[in-house]
Amino acid sequence: MKVTHIDVWVVNLPLTSPFTSSFETKTGETRTVVRIRTDEGVDGWGETMWGQPVAALVRKLAPDLIGTSPFALESFHRKQHMVPFFHGYLGYAAIAALDVACWDAMGKATGHSLTDLLGGAVRDTVPLTALVTRADGATPAALAEHATRVVAEGGFPAVKLKGTGDVDGDVANLRALRAALPDTELRVDPNAAWSVPDSVRAGIKLEELDLEYLEDPCPGIEGMSQVRSKVRIPLCTNMCVVRFEDFAPAVRLGAVDVVHGDVYKWGGIAPTKALAAHCETFGLGMNLHSGGELGIATAAHLAVVASTPLLSRAIDSMYYLHADDIADPIPLIDGSLAVPQGPGLGVRVDEEKLRHYSAVNEREGDLTG
Repeated sequence: MKVTHIDVWVVNLPLTSPFTSSFETKTGETRTVVRIRTDEGVDGWGETMWGQPVAALVRKLAPDLIGTSPFALESFHRKQHMVPFFHGYLGYAAIAALDVACWDAMGKATGHSLTDLLGGAVRDTVPLTALVTRADGATPAALAEHATRVVAEGGFPAVKLKGTGDVDGDVANLRALRAALPDTELRVDPNAAWSVPDSVRAGIKLEELDLEYLEDPCPGIEGMSQVRSKVRIPLCTNMCVVRFEDFAPAVRLGAVDVVHGDVYKWGGIAPTKALAAHCETFGLGMNLHSGGELGIATAAHLAVVASTPLLSRAIDSMYYLHADDIADPIPLIDGSLAVPQGPGLGVRVDEEKLRHYSAVNEREGDLTG
């Protein structure tokens, strides 16, 4: 079986409500979608972060995949190993789009789910984290009321607050959230918007709230190490351990307790599984970051979680915040998504919606990335 053709689209999809972090507010998501076609009539779908810059890079990499087997991923990754060096996150995202499409094709060709190809399921459902931001409530009381309603309606076992540069305001919001949700796992992610001194000061105040973890309060491995030495809250990162070269310094300096993986930021499924092995070897926790996955990308994340014992926490996922999708919906039941069971990714792409949201991108340009 050989890859004969690769199609690339960029789509814009709306969110159900604005999503605010410490550096942006977005009302929609831009994603790059890939389909590989083979000489045996087997198609494979992939989806990755961001828009036209990633799509352009995917198109540049595509000729190296055409004429090869989708099973020959080691060779493909070896050939592209310098792409992230020159293109950073865009390089990882582009490689991941093609990587996931190959895995989907492998599963369809063999009649096995991606979960089975990755070692089989250790869990059949994956809990999600409810994501809340200041756009959801102008005061701590209003935000806590919103979060309580979201947890009650969706059954989410964890809540994550997207923090801001307003450290004291974030602390006040977290206190209100904990008072309203005493039995719910609670996290905060300022996206490195706090200084080291402010992170220490806020972290000490937050110790009494029994946070599951504090994610990227400040920039860099050195800064995180200083905070971790003074604050009794586990530290998580998605910003200072973003490639394997960062792993050893972070462990050596005692900078983190939990690492956020992501198929699309780490360059594919096998690297994400390898990250889990690293974390387990060195006694670190691991969870999954969300970059705005639609159904195709979410299905890949679910398969990784389903086949990886270490990934036992409620994952970050913006999937439930999208107002529509280009694939048939994965039901959210009691705060969890069922792992698709069909061959490959186990999701069906609606090509009419794909064309529609691709046309939206052509008119509007990229919304994110």
